[in-house]
Amino acid sequence: MDIEQLVGIGLPGYVVRSAERLGAGLDNVAYEVNGELVVRIAQEAGTVVREAALLAEVGRVSPLPVPEPVFVLGEHNCLAYRKVPGTPLIDVPLAERAAYAVAVGAELGILLAALHTSGLERRTDLVDVDDAPLTDWLEEAAEQYADVAETLTTGQQQSVESFLDSPLPEPADRLVFSHNDLGIEHVLVAPGTGKVTGVIDWSDAAVCDPARDFGLILRDLGPAALDAALDRCPDDLRDRAWFYARCSLLEDLHYGLETGRTAYAEKSLARLEQVFTRTSRPS
Repeated sequence: MDIEQLVGIGLPGYVVRSAERLGAGLDNVAYEVNGELVVRIAQEAGTVVREAALLAEVGRVSPLPVPEPVFVLGEHNCLAYRKVPGTPLIDVPLAERAAYAVAVGAELGILLAALHTSGLERRTDLVDVDDAPLTDWLEEAAEQYADVAETLTTGQQQSVESFLDSPLPEPADRLVFSHNDLGIEHVLVAPGTGKVTGVIDWSDAAVCDPARDFGLILRDLGPAALDAALDRCPDDLRDRAWFYARCSLLEDLHYGLETGRTAYAEKSLARLEQVFTRTSRPS
């Protein structure tokens, strides 16, 4: 069944004037309809009803805009929501992005504080637990580093290898509900101001270590952004945030080089020395 037919079922009388394929991943194929709707078709049956219910719950507690479900067709694995305005921060030029980093970090810290205290970790009907041990993260980071090491300078290699040989931080003593993939590709901003206009792609949301998403803020926006984000959150997250930042930077660098997604490789290389050589303690 094509997109026009699916929209016709979900929104009777709605006229489809344009339908542009946005992209496809392992889990979904997405289309933009009339410049105002995002229509996603899931590969796995049964996931869209759960995701729509989760988005409704997230929208209730989030201080930032999130996708708002418009219709769900469970029998067709189809979910539609209104397009959240703004530009993905990963598409903003690096110099401009750097100017926004601290302000964006502060807004994302407010978001994470709300999510982590929302009680949504109790909604086991809507969200899974993602509690992979830190040893697994480090092992995967080491494997990814082996694949990308030759693209790095000798100094960069030494910094990464020093991290891989370092002791693990203390594990989390609690798990919370979080976005679980809060990279800058999922943070939308207003062009010219950097004001966060929304956070998208909640498909990986999980009950997880509260430091996880703070690590992605550090990875993509730097230490000052992490400090701004942690202003409203427990400071004991800091060491694990640096750990996750380093592991996930290698993951994104590997992904960018493997797939040709240059934006991921470029952002990783731009932050590599800062993330791997600075202390995990605030200045």
